[in-house]
Amino acid sequence: MSEKKPGIIRRFFRFIGNIVTGIRYLFSLLFVGLFLMVIVGMFAEDIQPIPDKGALYLAPSGVLVDQKTYTDPFDQIFMGNSQQDSETLVRDVIEALDTARIDSRITHLLLDTDYMAGGGISKLEEISTALLRFKKSGKPIIAVGDNFNQQQYFLAAHADEILLNPLGSVSITGFGLYNSYFKEALDKLNINMHVFRVGDYKSAVEPFLRNNMSPNVKQENRELVDSLWQFYSSQVEHLRGLPDGAIDDFANNLHLKLQAANGDTSALAKQQNLVDQIATRTQMFAYLNEVLPGTDGEFDSINMKAYLNHNRLTSRTSAAAKAHKVALVVAKGSIVDGEQPEGTIGGDTLASIFARLRDEDEVKAVVLRIDSGGGSAFASDIIRDAISATQKKGIPVVVSMGSYAASGGYWIAADADRVLALSTTLTGSIGVFGIVPTVEDSLAALGVYSDGVGTTNIAGMMRLDRPMSKQSEMIFQAGVDNIYTRFISLVADGRNSTPAAVHEIAQGRVWTGEKALGLGLVDQLGDLNDAIKVAAELANLAEYEVDYRRKPLTVYEQLLMEMSSNISASFTGLGINSWLPNSLRQQAKVILKPLQVLDTLTDPRGIYLYCDSCPL
Repeated sequence: MSEKKPGIIRRFFRFIGNIVTGIRYLFSLLFVGLFLMVIVGMFAEDIQPIPDKGALYLAPSGVLVDQKTYTDPFDQIFMGNSQQDSETLVRDVIEALDTARIDSRITHLLLDTDYMAGGGISKLEEISTALLRFKKSGKPIIAVGDNFNQQQYFLAAHADEILLNPLGSVSITGFGLYNSYFKEALDKLNINMHVFRVGDYKSAVEPFLRNNMSPNVKQENRELVDSLWQFYSSQVEHLRGLPDGAIDDFANNLHLKLQAANGDTSALAKQQNLVDQIATRTQMFAYLNEVLPGTDGEFDSINMKAYLNHNRLTSRTSAAAKAHKVALVVAKGSIVDGEQPEGTIGGDTLASIFARLRDEDEVKAVVLRIDSGGGSAFASDIIRDAISATQKKGIPVVVSMGSYAASGGYWIAADADRVLALSTTLTGSIGVFGIVPTVEDSLAALGVYSDGVGTTNIAGMMRLDRPMSKQSEMIFQAGVDNIYTRFISLVADGRNSTPAAVHEIAQGRVWTGEKALGLGLVDQLGDLNDAIKVAAELANLAEYEVDYRRKPLTVYEQLLMEMSSNISASFTGLGINSWLPNSLRQQAKVILKPLQVLDTLTDPRGIYLYCDSCPL
């Protein structure tokens, strides 16, 4: 008897099953192939030799940061969304410079800033200190560039010689703090923004309440930009041997100077002693072959990534692990609730890192690097509590402030055993606000209304489709006032001051690190390396290992991250971001920054510690 033939339904599902199995096998083969590519790439990179005599090629890419922003590996590979590839760690740059200055194989530094997108004056100050240490070794620095914007030129100014493309320019325009204001637009949309704040200088909510900058905030911002500009211009003038006021004169009279130079921007830069040579790329390479050591008529060099990989591999295999550790923890980005990826400070994420550190006997001190303008009050206090618990176990916690450690960023710093800031760090912003939008008028214009019953006068008070009552407003304002009282009290306790004294310098005001030192908000000026030394001193450590701690990744996540970094370049053309010019994306971010802030406002009570003036 013949075997019964499967029915059409069964054959259909079997067909689908075979397709799924085939796809599974295909992805398995692809995964294995990518894995092998990663392994080969990693080993090839690790074994790249350092020339016997050559230059360290330093070419920072993208934005200078304290912590790279986590992006989903699949997004990196298939969507061309590689945020990490557009960021360079400041500590990597400093490590490379400090290692190279005492490395006899490195004779020069070749600095190329064409790929650097900036990162703030404080990041530049920190790298500047490392560049000055390198110069003291007697090793020349040569800077090359097709163009130099303001931030790129600050680093290039440290060079013994600067080469500029004939069609290039040096663009120095000064510092500015400008904002977009949305009150009229919100009025036209019938959106009601209910704002509650403490502090005459708490400017984060102004874009929703005004069409221009308030006089108090304008005064504060004027003092900030003038102070930072004084630092920038005086440093450049000193490095280039220019007379006092030369940079101001160059920027303010650029139109006249450029007209006199017949519009030739490179000739003007050389005439003003901002650069030393005008050279095409071919001429630059020819010059470098003449002045830098090399073989076969070409100069030898090694890039920063390969140089660090080589030295780190050598140090891991040759040096025994030290018994005591100073843990380095980075808190970068907006402070929000819960678990968050790197590039955002999750209250629970950072608290769990501190909890693990407390249980490790070899960790004797912690350095917390803060680069944050704040965020959620609740999440900030979760972190502060975790820091306090660490200190109670006898582990000193030292704060190193990056570009900014303000508002919520200062909340988590105030109780530290020692607080260090750079002179250009923006800190303070001790103030509080709450913001609740309601759209009842917008909906009414569309013919949509809200109605119902409640058991109390405040039932449904958080509905966005209902007007906010006076009772609700009083509740929110009382909560904001309470958090502000807590804020100045914890600052007073942490800084050995009084609430009244703290209030005088609080009210949302933002201070540079240099001024904060005089006000007692920080203990000393210094960079991350200084903070690590202070932490070791507080823990009485003669020998120690610096152990960078981060949110743990699974083996699977680590593998995907390695894969994405090696192969994402092949898929960048598929990325949506590639459709929009970078200049337009950057401008859009600036214009819409106040609206982007709303996306991070997740505090359960709707109360925030955020510095609007900080990302300068």
